[in-house]
Amino acid sequence: MHILVLNCGSSSLRADIIDDDDGGVLGSVKVSGLADDDERASLSVSPPDEAGATHQERLDVDDHRNAIAAALDRLLNDEIVDRLDAVGHRVVHGGEAFTHPVEINADVESTIESLSELAPLHNPHNLTGIRTAGERLPGLPQFAVFDTGFHGTLPSRARNYAIPSEVSERHGIRRFGFHGISHEFVASRAAAYLETDVRNLRLISCHLGNGCSVSAVEYGSSVETSMGMTPMEGLVMGTRSGDIDPGAILHLLRQDGWDVERVDRLLNEESGLAGVSGVSNDLRDIQRLAADGDEDARMAIQVFSHRVRKYIGAYAAVMGGADAIVLTGGIGENSALMRHRVGQRLEFLGAQLDEDLNRDAIVDDDTPVCDVSSPTSRCKLLVVQTDEQRAIAQKVAHLLREHHRPAAQEATIPIAVSARHCHLTQETVEELFGEGYELTPRNPLSQPEQFAAEETVRVVGPGGVLEKVRILGPTRDYNQVEVARTDEFKLGIDAPVRMSGDIDQSAGVTLEGDAGQVTLSEGLICAWRHIHMTPADAERFGVEHRDVVEVAVNTDERDLIFGDVIIRVSEDYRLEMHIDTDEANAANLARRSEGMLVDSGSLGRLNRRKTNFS
Repeated sequence: MHILVLNCGSSSLRADIIDDDDGGVLGSVKVSGLADDDERASLSVSPPDEAGATHQERLDVDDHRNAIAAALDRLLNDEIVDRLDAVGHRVVHGGEAFTHPVEINADVESTIESLSELAPLHNPHNLTGIRTAGERLPGLPQFAVFDTGFHGTLPSRARNYAIPSEVSERHGIRRFGFHGISHEFVASRAAAYLETDVRNLRLISCHLGNGCSVSAVEYGSSVETSMGMTPMEGLVMGTRSGDIDPGAILHLLRQDGWDVERVDRLLNEESGLAGVSGVSNDLRDIQRLAADGDEDARMAIQVFSHRVRKYIGAYAAVMGGADAIVLTGGIGENSALMRHRVGQRLEFLGAQLDEDLNRDAIVDDDTPVCDVSSPTSRCKLLVVQTDEQRAIAQKVAHLLREHHRPAAQEATIPIAVSARHCHLTQETVEELFGEGYELTPRNPLSQPEQFAAEETVRVVGPGGVLEKVRILGPTRDYNQVEVARTDEFKLGIDAPVRMSGDIDQSAGVTLEGDAGQVTLSEGLICAWRHIHMTPADAERFGVEHRDVVEVAVNTDERDLIFGDVIIRVSEDYRLEMHIDTDEANAANLARRSEGMLVDSGSLGRLNRRKTNFS
C-alpha cells in the first residue's frame, strides 16, 4: 500500500509517500521556518532528481496551509495520486475521545478542533493538514493517528492529578502523555532487536529531541509517561521548562507585568535548554559552548541529563526493574555526550554503558538499533532510530486491511467472574496443610480439567487480611495469588496487572493454612482481563494469540466497553472471558452463584482489535 503521511508541526511540516509493503520512501518533502518572522520558510525535497540528490530552496510562504499545498504540489503528480491508498496524519492531542487511530470524518475533525486548547501549537496545524489534503485529494480516505493514543493504557494512579475529582472532571484535567507514536514504535524495534515479543519486556523509552518525554512501557503498554495534560510537563526540553513548582507560577502571576500569556510564553518558548543556556535550544550549539567553558551551557547540559536520569530511576521503580533503556529522538540518537551523561550511575539497574560503543553508535535505515551497553549489562542500553512517518503508515495500512478483511462472524462471548483465588505448588500445599496433603475437588471449573478446591487460605498483607481465599486445582509449578484492586487496598499491597503465570518481580504476600504458613517473595497479581478461546474461535473472531482487543458488554442496566482484553488461544481452552469482581461490579454483572469463574449470565461482543507493531 502507498500511504501519504503528513506531519504538521508548530513551525515545520513533513510529507512522505511510504510503501508499507517494504517501508520504502517514494518521496519526501520537509518545510521548516514557518513560524520564523525573520526568515522565509525553506523547503527540501528528496529524492527526486535522477542522481538521488536532495535539494533545498526558499519557499515563498509563511503559513501552514500554503506550505502544505506547495509541498503536495512538489510531491504529487497524477501518476502518484493514482497509486495512493490513503493519507495518514499525526495529530498531537486526542484527549479522551481517541485512544486508537480513526478514519477522519466531520465529527472527528470537530473533536480534534475542540481539543486545540490543550495543544495550541499543534492541533490547529494538524487540522490544517487534514483539510488541505482533503481539498487536494478528494475522495481519498484520511486517517488520524494520535500522539496521546499509546498512553490510553495509563492506570488511574498514573493518569490522575491529586486535585479534587469534581474539578478534574469538570475541566478535563488529567494526564494524557505525548510522543506515543514514537514510544510505541521504538519499543517494538527494541523488542525485535532483542528477539522477543514487546509484551515480554519492561522498557524505559526516552524520546529526547526539541520535545522530550520518557515512557515506562510494561509488557507492551504505557503505564507511566512524563508529559501530562499538555506537552509541558516532565523533562527539560528545547524551549519548554518541564516540571516546575506550581507555586513559582503563582508567584510570577502576582508580579507586575506578568499575566497568563506572559507566563505561557516563558514556560513554552523561553525556557528549557534555550532558557538555561541563554543561547540556543540546539544541543549542538550548547555542547560547543560548554566545551569552551561557558558555565550557562554547562548548566543546561547538567540540568537536562539529571532530569532524564531521575525519570529513568523513577520508572524502573514503577515497573520493578527494566530490561532495556531506549534512547531515541534527535538528541538520543545523535548525542554521544548526552547518552554518556544519562547513562551514568545506572549500575543499580544492571545498566552499564560501554563508552567505545557509545561513541561509535550511529543509527540509520540500515542499522536502526545500536546496543551501547557493556557485555555484562543485565539491562540493555539501546540507541533506536525512531520513525514516526513509518509508524503512521503502518497504522493506516493496518486499518485499511481491517476494512477490507471479511467481517468476523457475529458471536457473543460468555463472561465469567473470577473472584480472588490462588494457584499453588504441591510443596506449598503441604506446608500449609500437612505432609502428603492432596487438594480436595469441590466443583469443576469452566476450563477443562480445572477445579475449585474445598481448601481455602488466609492471605495476609501489611494492611489487612483476606479470609477464605479459594485454592484452584490442580497444583502448578509456581505459586500465584490473583486479587482485585479493592483487595489490594485491603492488603496494603500494590500488585501489578499481569497475565496469569507472569509473576516475575510481582508482589509478595503471606499465606496461612490449617497447618502452617508460607511467605511468598513474589506471586501476588491483579489478573489482566482476558479471553480464553480455541484456534477455531480465534479464526472466527479474526484475532490471534496475545492480540489485545476491546469487548462490548450489554446488560439490562448499562453498557460498557472493556479495553485492553488479551486473547489467549489454546486447543485446551473453552470460549470464555474472565474478569474480576471489581470489573463485574462496574458493569453491573450479576453472579448467579458463589464460586470461581461462575457464569455471570452476560455476554460480550468483540468490538475491535488493537495490535502492537511487529
